[in-house]
Amino acid sequence: MLQLKNITKEYRSGDMNVQALKGIDLQFRNSEFVSILGQSGCGKTTLLNIIGGLDRYTSGDLIINNKSTKQFKDKDWDAYRNYSVGFVFQNYNLIPHQTVLSNVELALTLSGVSKKERKQRAIKALEKVGLKDQIHKKPNQMSGGQMQRVAIARALVNDPDIILADEPTGALDTATSVQIMELLKEISKDKLIIMVTHNPELAEKYSSRIVKILDGKIVGDSNPFDGKNEDKNIAKSGKTSMSFFTALSLSLNNLMTKKGRTFLTAFAGSIGIIGIALILSLSNGVQNYIKRVEEDTLSSYPLTIQEENIDMGSMMSAIAEDKTEEKVVEDGKIRSRNIMSNMISSLSAKMKTNNLQEFKKYIENNEELKNSTTAIQYKYSVNLNVYKENTDNGIVQVNPATTMNNFDFESATEVNPGMSMMSMMNTDVWIELLDNKDLLNSQYDVLAGKMPEKYNEVVLIVDKNSEITDYTLYTIGLKDQKDLKLMMSDIENGNAIEKKEKDVYTYDDILNLKYKLILNSDYYEKNNGIWVDKSKDEKYMKNKIKEAETISVVGIIRPKQDSNLADSASDIIGYTKDLTEYVVKTGNESKIVKEQKENKEINVFTGAKFKNILDVDSDFNVETLTAEQKAYMASLSAEELANLMVNYTKNNDATYEKNLKTMGSVDLDRPSAIAIYPKDFDSKEKITNIIDEYNDKQRAEGKEENIIEYSDVMGILMSSVTIIVNMISYVLIAFVSISLVVSSIMIGIITYISVLERTKEIGILRAIGASKKDISRVFNAETLIVGLVAGAIGIGLTLLINIPINAIIKAITNVSGISSLPVGGAIVLVIISIVLTVIAGLIPSKMASKKDPVEALRTE
Repeated sequence: MLQLKNITKEYRSGDMNVQALKGIDLQFRNSEFVSILGQSGCGKTTLLNIIGGLDRYTSGDLIINNKSTKQFKDKDWDAYRNYSVGFVFQNYNLIPHQTVLSNVELALTLSGVSKKERKQRAIKALEKVGLKDQIHKKPNQMSGGQMQRVAIARALVNDPDIILADEPTGALDTATSVQIMELLKEISKDKLIIMVTHNPELAEKYSSRIVKILDGKIVGDSNPFDGKNEDKNIAKSGKTSMSFFTALSLSLNNLMTKKGRTFLTAFAGSIGIIGIALILSLSNGVQNYIKRVEEDTLSSYPLTIQEENIDMGSMMSAIAEDKTEEKVVEDGKIRSRNIMSNMISSLSAKMKTNNLQEFKKYIENNEELKNSTTAIQYKYSVNLNVYKENTDNGIVQVNPATTMNNFDFESATEVNPGMSMMSMMNTDVWIELLDNKDLLNSQYDVLAGKMPEKYNEVVLIVDKNSEITDYTLYTIGLKDQKDLKLMMSDIENGNAIEKKEKDVYTYDDILNLKYKLILNSDYYEKNNGIWVDKSKDEKYMKNKIKEAETISVVGIIRPKQDSNLADSASDIIGYTKDLTEYVVKTGNESKIVKEQKENKEINVFTGAKFKNILDVDSDFNVETLTAEQKAYMASLSAEELANLMVNYTKNNDATYEKNLKTMGSVDLDRPSAIAIYPKDFDSKEKITNIIDEYNDKQRAEGKEENIIEYSDVMGILMSSVTIIVNMISYVLIAFVSISLVVSSIMIGIITYISVLERTKEIGILRAIGASKKDISRVFNAETLIVGLVAGAIGIGLTLLINIPINAIIKAITNVSGISSLPVGGAIVLVIISIVLTVIAGLIPSKMASKKDPVEALRTE
């Protein structure tokens, strides 16, 4: 079964070669109890290590079942130790942080035995040595004899052919020694036991054969064997491999025995992660803040494409070129510089009519463009005519705003020249909201009521201080516009205007507001075959207002405190696109619009054909009128007749298209402008590229009339923002890199210290068949655990530190949540922590795998 042929072993000691074994020739029976006796240093332990495959012979041959081991590789020796050999050491060599059961199971895990079978076999082995009731104890909770029994159980659990015992009773008292020897003698009945001892009395009493060694040579053999008449055992074979889960279990149990140091190590490793996580939190918060600013900015300054567009950039460049031209100065002559003519010429050249009907179709079928926007708003040349519901004190139109009509700007300008600017302002306060509920909810808080859900529901938007200007109050009818006329009269008369206290309104005051919607077509009534403008007829208008669609204020909203919305985003009444579409669709269904569309040649306001039917420079020809029209005119008063003539004259130069526009009839498929709201500046760039692709496609197909021209003023102004953000990102990356390098070096040092501390464990694992890769795996598992804990600690502490950081930033800048660690970023940082610690531990784990198992076992 086992044969040693002329085995020699040499090793270096300083500058000298020492021969530990000098030509050992031995053969062993399949089952016998062999004791090797000799003085200390005679080579008996070296011989035992060579038989067990822990040490390598210098020359000769170790033959196992007639198979030479000269060509054995590391994996062959590992399998031999795991399947064929069991070790029992003088100092037990149990892994202290593992339970008794786990210590015994360990050899089976390397053999790939299932968990259930592993446990059953380990308990059976412990039962055989009388320790079945001690399986959950740790080695340090047991006596020396019990620990040696555990070691024997570990040696037996894989049913090896050979048990190698190195001074198994050396650390035991006499009584316990006898028990251990009796146990070994019992085992030797069906196994080969080779025991090294310096106690001749125990050897004589329990051994079936005694081999004596002196100075590396055999000097005596009480029962020599020549190999004849011996059945050969079938050598066990297989691969040994430690699962990563086992490696994790070993490392975790080891780390748990040093909880304090493990925590401090992980905390030290987490410092780099904390630094990175804080930078990432601030970076993420700043990026989110910039994104909100971008969204808010782009919400106020969308990419707008007008039906009639002027390329302002090209026009300004053309004017600038004229300034930079080299001029020839001639004495005695003054030359003109054509600013106005050049501007008008450029204006004419740069004016472009965009086919928005075709472009709208392209937008609606382009998912990439839609995904790059927060909203796409189609605008139409239609008025939203809104009136105050209560007409008891007169008719009050709230949109288009009439508030400024109470000012006589010509007179007021003489008192205050600045008043002339007010007459040029856009004074409407009814604004269409973006068609993006998520964006609106992210930008506004609902103070009372709700966001509009139907076409006839609107909201009042107050500013960040929950205030609205008195101008808005006058415009929407909460304050009486007549007071403005009185104040203007006082100004003209030189009277001082007293400063008034701020008015206060409850939410109910606002939510009780009701308005009436009047369509353009509602202003006209058909009389005797022609449609007459009745907008100045108070009685008619009151009836129309009473019958009109009711518009209700259903909510009060306010920009969020951390929002950067422009001032135009508050102090207004906001309505949805559904109201615009309702006005367009309902107006197109009106009688006057239908009649005009059915009679494209006839002006429904005059009853005559379009273009020069009635010449106002000539006498009015009554003969052109029908009898019915003549009778109608005869029934009118002088004032009504005058108004009729004004209407007749006003519509003299009308066209079919102009009439439809006057009636408020537009085509929803043909907007007058398209406002595209990009998500951010990157998305805006993507949108402009999509528009350029559209233009290239139209140009390639020869459809020059479909090419879209637009001006991207905000893109030019804000392009530097991206550059600044990128620069900040690069700086943060540099900081991160430094932190990672420092953290990696530290983890590598800590892992190396762990290798030094667990050297004996390395020897034990190698003795039971663990390969070099298995040893590496154990320490890689340890670094993985440390990295995971370090990452978790780092993320946890970062979240705690972010609380005071956000409080400080909030106090200084009034911006909340600026330091925010993203979930994805936290997960990535934990993974980075694990990866870095594993990488940092590769060199120490490699060093651990290369340790000599014999030397490792001698480490204390």
